[in-house]
Amino acid sequence: MTDVAATIRSYDLFTPEAVRDPMALLRRMRAESPVGWSPQLQAYVLTRHPDIVAALKDRRLATGNLTRGFDRLSQEEQDELRPLRESIGLWMGHTDPAHHVRLQQLLKRYFTPATIDTLRPQVRQITNDLLDAVAPAGRMDVVTDLAYPLPANVIANMLGMPAGDRQRLQAWSRDIAAVFQIADIGALRRAQRSTLEMQEYLHPLIAQRRIQPTDDILSVFVAAQHDGTISEEEIVANCVLLLFAGHETTAGLIANGLALLLEHPDQLDLLRRRPELTPSAVEEMLRYDGPAGAVMRVSEQPVELAGHSFPANTLFHLAILAGNRDPDVFPDAELFDITRTGNRHTAFGMGAFYCLGAALARMEADECFRILLDRLPGIRPGYQSLDRDSDSPLGRRLRSLPVEWS
Repeated sequence: MTDVAATIRSYDLFTPEAVRDPMALLRRMRAESPVGWSPQLQAYVLTRHPDIVAALKDRRLATGNLTRGFDRLSQEEQDELRPLRESIGLWMGHTDPAHHVRLQQLLKRYFTPATIDTLRPQVRQITNDLLDAVAPAGRMDVVTDLAYPLPANVIANMLGMPAGDRQRLQAWSRDIAAVFQIADIGALRRAQRSTLEMQEYLHPLIAQRRIQPTDDILSVFVAAQHDGTISEEEIVANCVLLLFAGHETTAGLIANGLALLLEHPDQLDLLRRRPELTPSAVEEMLRYDGPAGAVMRVSEQPVELAGHSFPANTLFHLAILAGNRDPDVFPDAELFDITRTGNRHTAFGMGAFYCLGAALARMEADECFRILLDRLPGIRPGYQSLDRDSDSPLGRRLRSLPVEWS
């Protein structure tokens, strides 16, 4: 193991060129210095697939580091945003690993493959209803008309949120997604405002479930509070997390995935002709341009990674996008191929913090693409260039995706 400070090169992930085309920089980093340093993030950047897998599986690395970004703000801004920071600190994945596992166990039965399969008719109905609303116009914005409302409605149903509140919940969730934009104080203020509004909204629903429990996730949380497993503050914080994360990931998968198909018309045509390839197409979408470009980890004790030794409290930026296109692991890594097999991507993480909703996201995307391409066989781009939200190197979210058909 070598002294990390003596050998690591520094890279700027926030230049206009890197924001526009992150893979150009990430490929160079992977070749020149597989462990790089980001001065803006104050984090070491891992770009090779084996190193990222090792980091994801390493129990000495914790996910509870999103709140560390607040330390880079002024003291006045930190004080102002303390409620947001405290709420994030109660999220699953941002508590100690043992408590994280306890919270996941509460929800496990709702996210098993068997349970997820029972939701397919609901997902089909929601998808068809959304397409019914836009079909006569001959055009839509996939992001706002399909990719977001589909998973938002599904997770809201699972939580037990009233049907009439879906648009408000979706707006709050989009604001809360800004917690990854630590450099944007305005976005963080909006995230805090929406978090506080959602907290006020949830407390009466929690009180109602104490009196009249139903078969939904909120009732499971309330029962666990009675047993002392979880506090009301944790219930509220994790409902916020589930509403936000429960549709952000799938929305990104659907929007990014359709954009990939539109940019690779041969693959779009192949999927139209062979819908049985949809599961492998979804996996290739996740590999090639998944909704999370990177995840963060922090070392709770000294660790050895990628041939270097790092002290405790070291922050790591795991460049999932780069790892999933590592040519040493994926043949023809830069080729988008929906027939690819043995797809060992890390889009949903690995180890103790593997994404709880991975099976749900896969199922929603599978149903959505089957219905979309069947109902709109002539779908085509309605844009000149992709409008990507690139404020954060963690995300790969599209702001909009206009499409047309005839």
